[in-house]
Amino acid sequence: MTTTTWFCDWAWLPEGWTADVRLTVDADGALIAVAGGTHSEGCERLGRYVLPGVPNAHSHAFQFAMAGRAERTAGGEDDFWSWREAMYRLTARFTPERLHAVASMLYAELLANGYTAVAEFHYLHQLAAHADGGTEAAGALIAAARDTGIGLTLLPTLYQRAGFDGRAPSDRQQRFVLALDDYGALLEHLRAGDDGNRLTGVALHSLRAVSAQAIAELLASPAASGGPIHIHIAEQLVEVRDCVSAHGQRPVEWLLGQAPLDPRWCLVHATHMADAEVRALAQSAASVALCPSTEANLGDGLFRLVEFLDAGGRICIGSDSHIGLSPFEELRWLEYGQRLAALKRNRVASAQQPSCGERLWRAVLDGGAHALGRPIGALAPGHRADWLVLDPELAAFAACPPQQWLDGLIFAAQRSPVASTYVGGRKVAEGGRHVDHPRIADRFARAMRELWAP
Repeated sequence: MTTTTWFCDWAWLPEGWTADVRLTVDADGALIAVAGGTHSEGCERLGRYVLPGVPNAHSHAFQFAMAGRAERTAGGEDDFWSWREAMYRLTARFTPERLHAVASMLYAELLANGYTAVAEFHYLHQLAAHADGGTEAAGALIAAARDTGIGLTLLPTLYQRAGFDGRAPSDRQQRFVLALDDYGALLEHLRAGDDGNRLTGVALHSLRAVSAQAIAELLASPAASGGPIHIHIAEQLVEVRDCVSAHGQRPVEWLLGQAPLDPRWCLVHATHMADAEVRALAQSAASVALCPSTEANLGDGLFRLVEFLDAGGRICIGSDSHIGLSPFEELRWLEYGQRLAALKRNRVASAQQPSCGERLWRAVLDGGAHALGRPIGALAPGHRADWLVLDPELAAFAACPPQQWLDGLIFAAQRSPVASTYVGGRKVAEGGRHVDHPRIADRFARAMRELWAP
């Protein structure tokens, strides 16, 4: 068996920063041996500081085409719902080629910034003049992941109605809709192509978009028997009020009573929860995907992070609508939002873990691996050989002890700390750019001109 052994001065292993580390990778891109306190003889040299790659637990790739283009008011009150209408208008202009180009650019940028795998919450099933049961749209995303090298957990999303009252989807929402039988057929088709760098899971768009009966049928079917299960939930106060009106319970409360939540489940946002929901969700072992830059951009509100973590809850992060593309920035704003709400500092630090950076870093690596359903998020045998080589000239490393490095990287770095990115032991980005950046960027620019043409 062909193997490659890499050496770095310092690497973040499950036990923390470890000196003089050898990382041995097999031909399939998996770590088969990791050892600290060793030597560099006979090894490929990586660099001074290495971190595990970060799982991105929530992405809508097509929305990257909107990033920065919804920041001008059209008059009146702007909120999530007005942003959603602008998003609906954009979906009508996507073709498979444009979706592939946008997703490729997004995935290349995610890799350059430190995400090495992504959970693609995919509901744009029907593209312009392509009503094919969703295979072509999903294929465009799979091709983008393959072309860029990012690890992919593809989450085809069930979307059936326009609200808790059961009203039919609008004309613009029809692009998201699949009948339950067609949805099952799409899952079966996609899972036939799963491999070591790709996994197909299941997603329910939201409680407002999928009926209780459809949720029950899907969860009881073979389609939901394996892989992760994701759902948007409790993102907006309107959604909470409508759920109470329809079911007599708040969204997280209702879901906890209807489905056996376990580590396969990932609840996206879960922004607006009551005390009992926070405790019960934390005890379920499901993860919550938090997307601070998007949640701030859309005016969603703040997740009850401190209470959830202290109750034993599991979190991960995602870039969602891709206003922000850096995991380090997402973690910074995750903590800063809690500080602004409480008017206090170091909110996620604890007596057991006094470092905000280390507690957040450990949490999102573990939670992200569960949310994506793949052996990622750790430099350990049996895991994917996904890692980040850091810029050794960063101020975070200057005369600081190792226990302060992550705090500096997350809270004080003025530029991206990532010098190069590896997925499956293969370099995919260097110097802030994907290795195939010119071709990807050219195709993206052409697609953007077409999408936004008058």
